[in-house]
Amino acid sequence: VTMSKSDHKKRHVPKPLQTLLKLDASATTLFCKNVEKIISPVKCRKYYKVLEISCHALPWLALTLASMWILWSETLFQSQINFLLGLIIDIINISLLKAFIRRRRPAGDHSDMFLTVGPDQYSFPSGHVSRAVFVTCFFIHLYPSSFLLHLLLISWALGIIFSRILLRRHHILDVVGGCILGLAEAWLLTVIWISKSTSLWIVSSLSDEATNLEGLQDQDVINDDL
Repeated sequence: VTMSKSDHKKRHVPKPLQTLLKLDASATTLFCKNVEKIISPVKCRKYYKVLEISCHALPWLALTLASMWILWSETLFQSQINFLLGLIIDIINISLLKAFIRRRRPAGDHSDMFLTVGPDQYSFPSGHVSRAVFVTCFFIHLYPSSFLLHLLLISWALGIIFSRILLRRHHILDVVGGCILGLAEAWLLTVIWISKSTSLWIVSSLSDEATNLEGLQDQDVINDDL
């Protein structure tokens, strides 16, 4: 018996996993329907879209690079370089995982996402959620900031998490996977944290502007309590 190309491409999904995915899809649909009884999906969609754009990879990359050249502060280069590294790691991880797993997006997705390419057509894990969790962890634990900013970041991240489900971009497990990935990326950054001298060297290598590399020691390591 000859097999068609679609048969060759179709991957075998174990029965237990099929059951889990069906339960996930059903739970996602049930969650959305119950929430939409309280909150109008039509009225809220524009807010969900704003949240979607606010966590897209391209604006974060552009803003991080722009902040380096606009602020141009040697005291900020280390945090900026490490933050940029974390964003790049997140993009690579999401692209590889989505390309490998290839889970379809929920049936209610409108396919109108902002700037999608390649693996973005797949849903697991949620790249927006992993990025939101990573960014929140970075500014709470890796680059400590004000308590008010912590509250704003947590609120924003929660908004991203729920809006991804309510927009029908992701199933619940996609969002859970994104949360776990974002936490793992924040932890990984503590392990590979780039020193101040190396950060200044990277910036000076990419720019014509002079940076002071003299007398710097790799002493600014992340606090032991992280």
